[in-house]
Amino acid sequence: MGGHFSKMEKTSIFIDGNNFYHGLRYLYGKDKSLKNFSFEHFAKFLAGDKEIIDIFYYNAQLDKLKNPEKFQSQKEFFSNLKKIPKFRLILCKLLKRKIKGTKKYYYVLKEDDIHMAVDMVEGASDNKFDVALVVSGDGDFVPAVKAVQRKMKRVKNIYFKKSSSRNLKQHCDESLELNKEFLDRCFNKN
Repeated sequence: MGGHFSKMEKTSIFIDGNNFYHGLRYLYGKDKSLKNFSFEHFAKFLAGDKEIIDIFYYNAQLDKLKNPEKFQSQKEFFSNLKKIPKFRLILCKLLKRKIKGTKKYYYVLKEDDIHMAVDMVEGASDNKFDVALVVSGDGDFVPAVKAVQRKMKRVKNIYFKKSSSRNLKQHCDESLELNKEFLDRCFNKN
């Protein structure tokens, strides 16, 4: 019995954690916490009827000395993310930079974009997915998107209006703006 069947499309989700956190905070303020956000529900809503192969989340650990409470909260948040099936937490570097002429400093997240771009291109080259869902508003991903598309894969940009890149949206096959109506369904009721 050699009948034809349609194969389910495979999807990989790539989440720019810093971009996502700030987009969520902009929409909701401090009213809602990332602790109550269900990335599992979020991924399922985004993928729809496609099979989720993996979910990548890129971020960096906060400075434990600067704010021990925030560090501990983030540590618990990351621990919960690791419990989600097929979830891959990619920790990048957080560099401390001094503001010239002062004793003050700020932090810069490094290597997250390059890790995300490499994972997207490798996944496409290794035929791991049919569709890449790029959750970011960063236009720096355009070269990676083009490389993924040259491997005959589709790319959908998932973005917040506040931090969207017109260039990224134009180069993706589809795009979806994240708004409260969509995101409200992704919070756990506590």
